[in-house]
Amino acid sequence: MRRELLYITTIAVGLFVSAEYAQWPVDIWCIGTFLYLFATTDRKERIEMLAVLAFATPMELFFSEVWLIYEYQRGLMPLFVPVGHYFLFDLGRRVAKKIPQSSPIYLILALLPFVLYGAVKGTDTSAVLLLVLTFGFIRWGPEPRLYATMVWLALAMELWGTYLGNWTWAPTVPFTRLTAWNPPLLVGAFYCFGDLLVNLSVAKFEGQPMAEVNHDVL
Repeated sequence: MRRELLYITTIAVGLFVSAEYAQWPVDIWCIGTFLYLFATTDRKERIEMLAVLAFATPMELFFSEVWLIYEYQRGLMPLFVPVGHYFLFDLGRRVAKKIPQSSPIYLILALLPFVLYGAVKGTDTSAVLLLVLTFGFIRWGPEPRLYATMVWLALAMELWGTYLGNWTWAPTVPFTRLTAWNPPLLVGAFYCFGDLLVNLSVAKFEGQPMAEVNHDVL
């Protein structure tokens, strides 16, 4: 429970401090916390932590600097963002342990009215595509509970971050005809994809089948 509180407090307070005061204290705290966890954990989690950084950093830079689907408050990606992805990932898998095996599909279906509203109004048509991807992860991915949990945790974090002004999503997705809310309703689909890549990396470096890795995680 201590880790969960650490992550929730770090994300909630860190985004507030960065938006309202300064970014550098949040960078120092988040990177320091990440390094402490890295130094005090086992090999498997270290691989997970490095995998998150390896995937999250270029993906964030691509989305914000190349694709331009969102823009950070001060221009470039804050240093706390990649390590923050690990905090959210680890929080998600800890929360996922506590939800029933049969719940993932229903947790996503609860968002369906909002997806339909955004599609009919034309204000978040990207949610339809992201919903299909999310259902795909839950149906064929190895960790349905984690994916469903991440959709809700990512949405909560994104709502807080956009409310404070840490970042702003573009109303239209560049190079497409899709629209998006600020934040997009199903932004958690990106996190599901990242989590899948992390688990594949752990299976690769640990020399374990995905089923065993998933059993260890959840």
